[in-house]
Amino acid sequence: MKIHRLLALCVYLIAAPLAAQPDAGQPKDLPNLFDARERIAKPDLTGLARLRFLTTVDFPPFNFIDQSGRLSGFHVDLVREICRELDIEAKCQIQAVTYAELLPALEEGQGEAVAAGIAVSPELRQRFGFSRPFMRLPARFAINTKAAGAVANPAGLKGKSVGVVSGTTHEVMFRAFFPKLEAKVFQDRDQMLAALGKGEVAAVFSDGMQLSFWVSGSAAAGCCALVDGAYFSQRFLGEGLTIMNRKAEPALTQAIDHALLALSRSGRLDEIYLRYFPNGIY
Repeated sequence: MKIHRLLALCVYLIAAPLAAQPDAGQPKDLPNLFDARERIAKPDLTGLARLRFLTTVDFPPFNFIDQSGRLSGFHVDLVREICRELDIEAKCQIQAVTYAELLPALEEGQGEAVAAGIAVSPELRQRFGFSRPFMRLPARFAINTKAAGAVANPAGLKGKSVGVVSGTTHEVMFRAFFPKLEAKVFQDRDQMLAALGKGEVAAVFSDGMQLSFWVSGSAAAGCCALVDGAYFSQRFLGEGLTIMNRKAEPALTQAIDHALLALSRSGRLDEIYLRYFPNGIY
């Protein structure tokens, strides 16, 4: 199974002091994944005894244990808002298990839904139901502002080397989207970012969330900035983050979609997003 895991994003990124990003404007809102004219009816949930959401503790900033020992994160706050929107707060629970336990626990009835960043695949769609995506994780460019100079878009990187990590979907996506740009391949993300910080490459192309935290954190020491433009591809990056439940419970899937639509329209989904991504990832 694939998962939208941040391979090198650890809890230190949550606690690390955030520096101002050079020339950064206001962070952009979440892209709207719901049609403004769409209506999703709210199913009758009066017969629902309880709604237990399963998650993990190793996917910061989506789910993690905070400094007070409490389960926290984007997914945790989102689940609470979903339950509030559906008027079933008293019936809602959130519990953490290991990643390996998520699917068996859902199938065995130890929970009703999973909010843990599991990537949707055709195989999993045969076994489970999935909500509409509520967030997509983009690929982005980050530049060394001294080495790259004034770069407003990828065209400004022509003739300059762009770092990518070997064997990743972002390397394949970079070569497909930007065939005229020069790729410099690194064996891992740490090597790539170290080269960017030293100006050995003018730019890198990688996961927008990872780059947002790195550029804003102390490790970058103000060397670098994100280039405007977030790149999405279902082929390379998947459908996005969803909530998974049992396939035999379509009413629950519809209820969650109803709540996500309402949270998107009211702006509460953006509020949660900016709580955990104050510098934005788009």
